[in-house]
Amino acid sequence: MSTPDELPSNHVHQELAALGQQLDRLLETVRRLNEENRSLRLSQEQLAGERAGLMARNEQARSRVEAMIQRLKSLESNG
Repeated sequence: MSTPDELPSNHVHQELAALGQQLDRLLETVRRLNEENRSLRLSQEQLAGERAGLMARNEQARSRVEAMIQRLKSLESNG
């Protein structure tokens, strides 16, 4: 049997062990969230680059269509 002095000490050790486990879980969650955040930032950068490229291609296509329309109007007025 335990003496009365051992009970509080045992209880404190149990609480410390529980807190240690909770801290481990929190640290693992922070690590996982940091990794997920890093991955999302990389994806965001890639998507922003792709978007910029698509916008540039769209502008080029718009310019070409406008040039074709002008040539057609010019041919129409000359013909």
